[in-house]
Amino acid sequence: MRHSKFCTIVLTLVLIFLYLPVAVLIANSFNMSKYGGEWAGFTLKWYGALFSSSNREIWMAFERSLIIAGTATVASCVLGTTAAIALHRWRGRLQTAHYGMIYTPLVMPEILMGISLLMMFTAIGIGCGMLTIFIAHVTFCVSYVTMTVLARLQDFDDRIIEAAYDLGASPWYAFFKVTLPILLPGIIAGGLLAFTLSIDDFVITFFVTGPGSDTLPLKIYSMIKHSRQMPVINSLSTLMLVFTCVLVAASRFVSNRKQRRVSATRK
Repeated sequence: MRHSKFCTIVLTLVLIFLYLPVAVLIANSFNMSKYGGEWAGFTLKWYGALFSSSNREIWMAFERSLIIAGTATVASCVLGTTAAIALHRWRGRLQTAHYGMIYTPLVMPEILMGISLLMMFTAIGIGCGMLTIFIAHVTFCVSYVTMTVLARLQDFDDRIIEAAYDLGASPWYAFFKVTLPILLPGIIAGGLLAFTLSIDDFVITFFVTGPGSDTLPLKIYSMIKHSRQMPVINSLSTLMLVFTCVLVAASRFVSNRKQRRVSATRK
């Protein structure tokens, strides 16, 4: 089959549109010029400034982001996996409503969700802070985990569970030894997606944050508006990009290794 030149050109333009801003950001993190308008030479001083004591608040915000993203990811994986199993195994009006509740955060505008959560926290008297950010992040992350695990369950053979029961396995033993290993690649993928969405969320976090609980996206926004340390922000963004790539590579390595083990066991 011959490849269309038009498709190749369109694909190239799309890739340039998506990745050229990222490439410019990375280049400016090594640019001697403070404003990035022109290339003034290679330097690492912005990375040194990033790790200096004057930018300690950035790392405190990053630490808060990691704590919230990590805990929200774990909670979302647990809730999302159980929700996906329930949606896969049982049918009925209740499950239809359950699916609607899971699917709604995926299509709801973030600003609407942020306002709704803020109104709810205010109504029940919960002060905005780390707890409210955690609850808000779990609220939208659990939907992505559920959909990812549910997609994994579409190819799940229920006869494997029945065979485990016939061999004397209890429901809990069958879940941890049979169901969970098969679903693990989907859970890892969903958890990685939840972690990525949580650590860089801005809109929802903006509404439910409180004094002293700014996450890294909020801190970066504040620095862009009120600080002249734009090159430091470029350096921080580059490090976050590297961290994300390492995380994705590790996830793919674990998933591929798990799939090879499952394939070897079946053979």
